[in-house]
Amino acid sequence: MSSSTAVPGRVLIVDDDERQCAALAGMLSTPEFETQVAFDGQQALEKLASFNAEVIVADLVMPRMDGFELLRYLKDRGDLTPAIALTGFGSMEKALAAVHDLKAFWFLEKPVEPLAFRVLLERAIRYKRSLQKTDELKRDLSLRGVFGDLIGKSPAMLEVFSIIRQVGPTSASVLICGESGTGKELVAREIHKCSLRADGPFVAINTAALPETLMESELFGHEKGAFTGAMERSAGCFEQAHGGTLFLDEIGEMPLATQPKLLRVIEDFRVRRLGAKREIPVNVRVLAATSQEPGKRLREELYYRLSVFQIVVPPLREHKDDIAPIAEVMLQNMNKKHGTRITGLDHDVLDLFSEYDWPGNVRELRNVLERASIVTGEGMIGLTSLPVSAFGASRGVHSPRSSDNESPVKLQPGQPLTKIEEAYIKLTLEHVRGNRKLAAKMLGISLRTLQSRIAAEREEVSTAASGS
Repeated sequence: MSSSTAVPGRVLIVDDDERQCAALAGMLSTPEFETQVAFDGQQALEKLASFNAEVIVADLVMPRMDGFELLRYLKDRGDLTPAIALTGFGSMEKALAAVHDLKAFWFLEKPVEPLAFRVLLERAIRYKRSLQKTDELKRDLSLRGVFGDLIGKSPAMLEVFSIIRQVGPTSASVLICGESGTGKELVAREIHKCSLRADGPFVAINTAALPETLMESELFGHEKGAFTGAMERSAGCFEQAHGGTLFLDEIGEMPLATQPKLLRVIEDFRVRRLGAKREIPVNVRVLAATSQEPGKRLREELYYRLSVFQIVVPPLREHKDDIAPIAEVMLQNMNKKHGTRITGLDHDVLDLFSEYDWPGNVRELRNVLERASIVTGEGMIGLTSLPVSAFGASRGVHSPRSSDNESPVKLQPGQPLTKIEEAYIKLTLEHVRGNRKLAAKMLGISLRTLQSRIAAEREEVSTAASGS
């Protein structure tokens, strides 16, 4: 292999046989590779403290700390450095166990063939660098307020991003809490994408939407004839998610009688279909979410098993500074979906959005923007494109004083125009909860004119009061 096509890299060789170490290092004695050697797993860890290896080549049988212990230690620590396991003749099962259980990159049998060794090293180095680029990209995006499909620069959202990065590469269960519409499933999907199971399936099930009679069948599957209507064998969600992630949404709505059965599967990683006689092993990471107080709706033992880590997704009203960037990304997606050409939100809309409490959270924001983008078609979205149903009095944004839907402005013959104007300005300000800029827009006057009218009214009131 010519040096022009080789991938330079840093390699740590770990073998208790000094001659084997020297032979392997000799195969890499070119400018393309920087190598160091260690004679057991313990010494390898000491070397790794100062040597940033891109690939570890480790014999599986060594004194003190063998290759299995070394790889297990690195895996448990979350170290994703690819490792190539060396195995002697007749030890194929051990090598495959290292690849399968300890996530070794691959294995080589001794004696090592030089060309195969270098080719495998280059593939491992490219894999390591792709992981680094992905991690750097995610970090960069999160600093700019984007983490996959999650958006936000507020401290609350950055905290969510930080926990996702921390727990993603592990196999720990995570309980995601937050109000309906905050994006709990998006958080679960980002955890899955950051995990070693990212290439496996992501299966989501809303337990609140399932009738109690079908809950166990959906979770664990059933055999043909297990119950009335079971016309054929069906795999449950655990089997469907084998090798990947199972997301249990609204876990607090799961019947109390089903919770101990779920706990057993999570602890044993074995599932028995309804009507079956034997259990099936499953390899699944479980993530769960709830919009309720989890400690009150879950059995204590299940709660503690699911909440090894807990992520609280904040409601939109607690991070309104993120509305603008969230809306920008949503509108870009809607342009692609509907063929619209929306360029953004005008200032009046942003002002209104920042005052609204968003009881439906990000889901409600998406619905409002989708309707407005279709109505507008192209250009900036203005107030006239917003649905009245979303920002009417029933939502708490507009709050006229009249309970019978009649205007409090009473027209009477001979009433001074200034009094009518004052009352109408006051009504409009109440309608927009004191937002003067928005009120001026609705009244068709400038903000300066509105402010001067308000000041004149206050001065008139003050003069009248002092005169009395």
